[in-house]
Amino acid sequence: MEKVRIGIVGAGNIATNSHMPAYAACDAAEIAAVADINLERAQAFAKRFGIPHAYSSVEEMLANESIDAVDICTWNCGHTPVAIAAANAGKHVFCEKPLADSLENALAVKAAVEKAGVRFLLGVPSRFNPANALARELLDKGELGEIYYAKTSYLRRRGTPTGWFTDKRASGGGPILDIGVHRIDAAWYLMGNPKPVRVSAAVSNRLGEFETLGIQRWQGTPYPDNRNDTEDFGAGVIHFENGAMLAFEAAWAINGPDLQSTQLFGTKGGITLDPLTVYGERNHYLSDDQLNPGPGERFKLEIAHFVECVRTGAETRFPIEQACQLQQMLQGIYDSARLGREIIL
Repeated sequence: MEKVRIGIVGAGNIATNSHMPAYAACDAAEIAAVADINLERAQAFAKRFGIPHAYSSVEEMLANESIDAVDICTWNCGHTPVAIAAANAGKHVFCEKPLADSLENALAVKAAVEKAGVRFLLGVPSRFNPANALARELLDKGELGEIYYAKTSYLRRRGTPTGWFTDKRASGGGPILDIGVHRIDAAWYLMGNPKPVRVSAAVSNRLGEFETLGIQRWQGTPYPDNRNDTEDFGAGVIHFENGAMLAFEAAWAINGPDLQSTQLFGTKGGITLDPLTVYGERNHYLSDDQLNPGPGERFKLEIAHFVECVRTGAETRFPIEQACQLQQMLQGIYDSARLGREIIL
């Protein structure tokens, strides 16, 4: 098969800083076109990366380009229409997390992808982090036994992004959807992706538009009449059909230390990331084994995986069914917080 021809939709930060360097390292792919609702930005993106064509909509790109797949890097609210348009045109879909801004929209994408029979990959690069991949390998080999409890955190002391991220109309939510999803999915993936059955959670926006000096913040493109109406903190517990549970917390802004942590506890051993360490017993004595998973850049590994799945027809590491289950958990978090009670999924 010749090179996989990709059309990128959304010429913002994630496409510029993460996807394009990864494609540059992937000999099996070429970027044939880029589309953005801001045509000037699409044109500037195309000029910078040597992409032959720029468009102002995915529809225009699909009508004029011979491509194999669409890479979605838009605002969260744009994921659903772009993914459906791509699938309806018979194109494989690589979509940045989250899948959608609501479970209803996620299920609409699932229906389109399954009807078209195209490959789908949700872009959560932690699944391709060498430490996470090795941890999942240990789980699959049975070295940890049955995972019955996990806890995960992604906390920023002051790290609320600007622009569209804080406007619920564009983002669908705050740190739960933006950064918490990375850790929630990492824990869920390392638990073996058990079926979620109920969620209890709370969210709040207590620090809001802080004026703290001396910090760096991710600069998002402003949404029209930009608001700050998402949560800046959320926490809760997800229960699974096999009896396991996952405690999580995520914050853009909190009066405490920055923290990224994932811990899993199994019947034979436990594991933590950052650094990757296995807690168990050896000759009936407690043992702590720190593992070196080796080098690897997660975005490069993720994109190379997607391209290979398009080339071979293999299933992706984050297929549409799992993407919808993750969206179901995220929706359950917000529904539980809004209603003040546990949600049955």
